[in-house]
Amino acid sequence: MRALIQRVSEASVSVDGRVIGRTGPGLLVLVCAMEGDTEHQARQLAAKTAKLRIFRDDAGKMNRSLSDCAGSALVISQFTLAADTSRGNRPGFSGAAAPAEGERLYLDFARALSGFGIPVETGAFGADMAVSLTNDGPVTIWLESLPDA
Repeated sequence: MRALIQRVSEASVSVDGRVIGRTGPGLLVLVCAMEGDTEHQARQLAAKTAKLRIFRDDAGKMNRSLSDCAGSALVISQFTLAADTSRGNRPGFSGAAAPAEGERLYLDFARALSGFGIPVETGAFGADMAVSLTNDGPVTIWLESLPDA
């Protein structure tokens, strides 16, 4: 699985002009399930996300996790993170998981992140969404799960 994590002051996602998910200080997490990904990888990526020390401590250093600072997360599925741009100018997305599998793993990721005591809201899988955010820092980090052994 892949995730693009952004530390945010606030973020929201809307469908048809209606806000369906939001977060205050915390993370906006764009998630993509890749072909062959497993529930184990979704849980592993959620654990890494929950424990990633990218929030400022009292000395101003990135030394606190989302859990440490009582932050929340907005998790949005984004299959375009599977883009293959190695040939030509049109990205290919054949590496993304099939839609039903992608949705299942996306929801597994969100549930696993919530299992760390983090308030989680989500977007709408497969919908045309409008995402607004105020990036804090800016801090943007790319994560990938490790392959299953």
